[in-house]
Amino acid sequence: MFTIGDFAHLGRVSVRMLRHYDAVGLLLPAHVDPSSGYRFYTAAQLQRLNRLVALKDLGLTLDQVRVVLDEKVSVEQLHGMLSLRRAELRQQILADESRLRRVEARLRAIEREGAMPTDEIVVKPVPAVRIARLTATAASYEPEDIGPVIQPLYQQLMERLDRAGVPITGYGIATYESTEGDAVVVHAGVTVAVDPSTASDFEVVDLPPLESAATIVHRGLMDDVDATYQGVAAWIEANGYKQKGLVREVYLNYGEGDPADWVTELQLEITKP
Repeated sequence: MFTIGDFAHLGRVSVRMLRHYDAVGLLLPAHVDPSSGYRFYTAAQLQRLNRLVALKDLGLTLDQVRVVLDEKVSVEQLHGMLSLRRAELRQQILADESRLRRVEARLRAIEREGAMPTDEIVVKPVPAVRIARLTATAASYEPEDIGPVIQPLYQQLMERLDRAGVPITGYGIATYESTEGDAVVVHAGVTVAVDPSTASDFEVVDLPPLESAATIVHRGLMDDVDATYQGVAAWIEANGYKQKGLVREVYLNYGEGDPADWVTELQLEITKP
């Protein structure tokens, strides 16, 4: 048998927790010395301890743990529960990392308030371009709503173009349309040189030329684009322009290599009032 200290070491838990599990009847010592009150455990009890700790980490209360342990959950069932919990935790980590990036992006936008990127903005005409695209609706313009919509759209579009044998002749181009309320129509497109066809499972459209567009190059993830967009907005207003039409995001180099090296050109059509 093992003392409570040795058993805590072997089970990678605290002595305090073992005493608590004893007090609530979840893991009783194999033997308690009647004169000293010292608790002793057997190696076989590590199996119950392992299950107890695993179930706690799944988020179960101690009362729920007791029910599961008393029902003698099999190794296979426990493995399935832990695998599901692992997937949930990984998803939560990804969500937290995304939220952290958004906070950092807002902080950068705040830091750049009042600093218009005049040297970075180029006013130029943009020629018409033919694209193949897929369309879906996002709940809002918030990154956590846009990302889960546009990313699968591009994956599906690439697969459909590949099946159709349609080569990509240029860059990816995304546009967004506001609707009544918060919803946003998301168009994910890539430049192609084919005629529209009703037989295709994607749309082929011609984006019209822009007579004059305020353009700026954004570097890095689109999660961090807030400060860039807001800087252009300040420049447009300060220079007496008005924005019209849809904003275009042209992905010059996106999705491969170091995200710090990704390059997107933002194109905002402008006019004088």
